[in-house]
This record gives sequence, C-alpha cells and structure tokens, in this order.
Amino acid sequence: MTDQPHQPYGQQPYEGYDAQAWPGQQPYQPYQGYGEQQPDPNAGQYTQQWQGQTWETQVQPPVSVEETAYLPPYAQPQPEPYPPQGYAQPQPQPQQYEPPAPVSAPSPASASPSPSAPASDEPGYGPATVAGNTRITDAQRARAEGRSPIIDPGMQPAGLTALLGLLLSGAAALGTYALLVPLVVLQAVTAAGWFRLNGMWPARQGIALGFLGALAADVALLVSDRSPAAILGTLGVWVLLSLVLQLRSHADPDERMYGLMATIAAAALAVVAGGYLAADADAVAVGGIAVAVAAVARALPLPTPASVVVALLAAAGAGIAVGPMTDFGTSGALLGAGAAVCALIGLRVAAYDYPSRFVHFTAGVALPLAAAAPAVYVLGRALA
Repeated sequence: MTDQPHQPYGQQPYEGYDAQAWPGQQPYQPYQGYGEQQPDPNAGQYTQQWQGQTWETQVQPPVSVEETAYLPPYAQPQPEPYPPQGYAQPQPQPQQYEPPAPVSAPSPASASPSPSAPASDEPGYGPATVAGNTRITDAQRARAEGRSPIIDPGMQPAGLTALLGLLLSGAAALGTYALLVPLVVLQAVTAAGWFRLNGMWPARQGIALGFLGALAADVALLVSDRSPAAILGTLGVWVLLSLVLQLRSHADPDERMYGLMATIAAAALAVVAGGYLAADADAVAVGGIAVAVAAVARALPLPTPASVVVALLAAAGAGIAVGPMTDFGTSGALLGAGAAVCALIGLRVAAYDYPSRFVHFTAGVALPLAAAAPAVYVLGRALA
C-alpha cells in the first residue's frame, strides 16, 4: 500500500470531481477556516455614503412646563445639495439647545391694585389666572398665599334676604295662601343655590328634583292641615327617588355619589323651608323680621366676632319689638335669637370656599331663611 500525501480537510477532492470547471463557473475555492473573510474584488469600485440627516444623540437637559409655555418657532432646516461622488460629505454638527428665559409669575405685591384705585366695601373677586397652574382654584390659591378662603355675601345679598324675610312675615299675617308666594320663591332659590355652591352647574335635573320635592311638601302640608308629618314623609320619598335616579346614571362612581349627596341635600333644604307653612303665623312674623335684621347686621363692616354679637342682639331686639304685636310678648326675643343663630349658620355655609356672585345671590340669600325655618317652627310651638 502506497502512502498518499495528506490533504487538508476541506481540500480533498471527492471521487468524480472534474478539475476543469464549467464554462462561466468560478473555480473551486478551498475552505479558508472559520472567521476568515474572503476579499471582495469589487470592494474598491463602489463606496456607500450617508446622504441624510443624522439624529442628535446628545442628551438634552430636562425642560420644565414654564419653559415650554412660549417656545420660539422652529425653522425646518433646508437640505443641502448632494456633493459629487468621490468627495466626503460634511456631517452636520449637533447644535446646543438654548432654552428661553423662564417667565416668572407676578408677585402678590405687584399684582395688588394701585393705591389710586377706588376702594369698595364689596368683596373682591380676582381676575382669571393667566400664569402658573390654571387648574388651581381660588380657595387653593388663597390657602397657599395665607389668606382666608371665605368671603361673606355682603350687603346686597343681605338686603335681598331682608326683603324676602319681610315678605314672609307680612304674608303670614295675611293668610296661608298668601304665604305660599314668597315661600315658593325661597324654595326655588334654595335648590338652585345649593347646587351652585357645590360647584355643580348646570344641574337642571337636580334643581328641578329638589324644587318638585318642595312643591310636593307644600301640597302635602295644605292637604294634611299643615301637619309636620307631611314634611318628613315627603323628605323620605324624595330621598328614595333621588337614590333611584342616581343609580340609573352612567357617570363614574365618585361623581355619582357626589351628585347623590348634593341632590338629597338640596331637596332636604327646600323641603325643610316649608316649615314656615307648618309654623304658627305669629311665629313666622317674628322669625322673618328677626332673620332680616340679623342678615343686615352681619353684613356691616365689623370684625367677625363683633358682627356676630351685633346680629344676635339685633335679632333679639327685633323679637322684643314685634312680640307685643303677637301672642309671644317678651318671649319673642328668644324666638328671634334662635332664628338668628340658624340664619348665621346658613350665611357661613354660603360664604365658604370662595363662592361666586351667583352663589352669593342665591345661596347667600336663601340659606339664612331656609335654615331658620325649623327653629321658627319648634320655638313657635314651644313658646306659644
């Protein structure tokens, strides 16, 4: 056996292999080993060049909301003409972004009115927010600045409350059906003002539901010979009706619960205001005048503790003055003071959380009289 020369692996010709290649076929290239790259004979003929813009890979500093409020217009760069083949194309250089100067919010001192502006006793309502967070409420801004979020309704709503109280007092002396006219107005304003005080406007369905509950309570009082049980029965039915209507709503659970509470509270206040119809006529006469005097005295430009004391004393004095004209006598002072306490509570509720002028002229007018209705009924029956 003759020894044959050793052939490396991959270069051993197999049996039947023709060393002569076919026409047009490249000759057989032996395996050069893993990882070795064959040279490309056409590598120097073509050169691939990048003809487009490159993304900027430089990390930009974080941009705040105030810096993006007023950004300068961005001009789209025009592409440069392609250079001829064979020349290297200059690569675009990344440009450093220079953010604009942040816009500083005006300080409270600069935002204050000039000394030459005329002073007014009415509560001031600030202008709309033009800088900063537009979603912040007036109450949140007041707390952040250390101010009180409570604005009293003022003298004009107090004058309307006094006018409505005097109408209730005079209509009670004329008769039951005469009392219905100012009472229905009071119930309608109560339902509308409560919804607006809770920030739910327009809420026509809730306002209409509360007002219809008040009308149903008035009819039930007239049919039952002014029995107070008619108020409780109507209130229970309207709470159940409000619950059923809110369960049919497709709103979010939180919004549905908030609407349910507002609807029940508005209906309850409007129905409870019907207590003037169930109370004694003399008690309504004394209580209406006492609430009117207390509302005007509370609106005087005095410190809060002093104005509260003055309002209570004025209401008690009005009760003493009107008491001898009725069957209460000097006990009218207690009736007037009790009605004034409830009226001041209603005024405090209407002044909470920076209410608008619409709230002051609805809830600020109606809540003092509506809140005083239970006291007028209970103290009228107890002191008669």
